[in-house]
Amino acid sequence: MHTRAEQLAAFDRLLTIMDELREKCPWDRKQTFESLRQNTIEETYELASALIKQDLDEIAKELGDVLLHVIFYAKIGSEQNAFDIADVCNRISDKLIFRHPHVYGDQAAQNAEEVSTLWEQVKLKEKGGNKSVLGGVPSSLPALVKAYRIQDKVANVGFDWEHPEDVWAKVKEEITEFEQEMIGNNDATNNAKAEQEFGDLLFAMVNAARLYKIRPDNALEKTNQKFIKRFNYIEAKAKEKGHALEDMTLEEMDALWNESKTFE
Repeated sequence: MHTRAEQLAAFDRLLTIMDELREKCPWDRKQTFESLRQNTIEETYELASALIKQDLDEIAKELGDVLLHVIFYAKIGSEQNAFDIADVCNRISDKLIFRHPHVYGDQAAQNAEEVSTLWEQVKLKEKGGNKSVLGGVPSSLPALVKAYRIQDKVANVGFDWEHPEDVWAKVKEEITEFEQEMIGNNDATNNAKAEQEFGDLLFAMVNAARLYKIRPDNALEKTNQKFIKRFNYIEAKAKEKGHALEDMTLEEMDALWNESKTFE
């Protein structure tokens, strides 16, 4: 691994390159906070995908892409005399010190759970911080991630199941309510009620995942990747045999699906 001096030199190199690109490259010179936003979102999702795959080389690459965007925004901010990369670093450093009184202050926290509880309490006291327990949940979060964050935050102030297994009664209740709503429901005007019941079921399942230390978004993405791999196998095997997928029976595709599992 690199020394701290080498790490700082690499960071300085990136800052210098950003200065040069902003001055000499027509594309880089044209970018604004708004124009970069969608690219930033895409880069973040690409990093998230690499993290799920635990591909270390890809993680390093995608971290670089995300860091570039941080540097880019800081450069634009400096051009507007609003903030620069030093402000960005100092603000997050100040926040970390303030939110870790068990490290930099006189508070005590013996485990990760106590730290999480303390973290939420400190954020409510923070100047310019959240005014309510759920005030820090970004409205733009994907729904699955947002549900987890909501439940995690209220749990930190005591609004939670006493025992993890207690959640299953709620999950079963929501399954029953959704099933009852769907049975014989051929009326499009009732879709709103069905959607509501399905949302309640998903919310309860996310709660169950949280209580059993499972990240539902990670779990679902791993299942997505597993499904893609298996279906790609079906498609490849069908092509080898000269068959079009739409001409195959469900039984034939199921046989290939089960066959794909033997290679996992």
